[in-house]
Amino acid sequence: MSETLPNHRPAYIAFEGAEGCGKSTQAARLATDIGAVLTQETGGTDIGARIREILHDTNVHNLGSRAEALLTAADRAQHIAEVVKPALDAGHSVVSDRSVYSSLAYQGYGRQLDVGEIRHLNQWGTDGVWPTVVVFLDTADEVISERMSRRALDRFEAAGDAFHQRVLDGFRTMAAADPDHWVRVHAMGSIDQVSSEIRRALSDRGVL
Repeated sequence: MSETLPNHRPAYIAFEGAEGCGKSTQAARLATDIGAVLTQETGGTDIGARIREILHDTNVHNLGSRAEALLTAADRAQHIAEVVKPALDAGHSVVSDRSVYSSLAYQGYGRQLDVGEIRHLNQWGTDGVWPTVVVFLDTADEVISERMSRRALDRFEAAGDAFHQRVLDGFRTMAAADPDHWVRVHAMGSIDQVSSEIRRALSDRGVL
């Protein structure tokens, strides 16, 4: 698979946001449009898929927050080593549905673990490979609630409103603190409209 924009260095583009914000749809669309490798966290490798089964299983009730953070970091370490870094080294851009920033949001802000410790753990686990740019799909709370009401919830999705509000606040805090690496897109309107806004924002940043 080749990058359609050969004059640009390969980019590692991560999509982040609350549950039900539309990031999976938009990540897949962007990857197709630019000829990038499409992947995801958790579960972007065979090993990661087995870790994901534990993390998202609604029958898992006693998983400690630190253990959860370690499992997500293990999934990510394998993902970076097996998928992301080889693709970038081969000159291919990567589009990922979630990334290291989800651990900062979910296990840091959401589970209320020390965000600095989560960052340090993942800096080691990723061998310093972090996204070039983060596309944060910021969606109105009522839109997310309506979308989530239409599907069966996994372990994270069923974690409760207070948890998800902390996660969303975490994403918003990180986006505001690092505007050089985060693109905040208000995910309102049709899929095509949001897709166009994402492409425009990334082009303005020189990523595309």
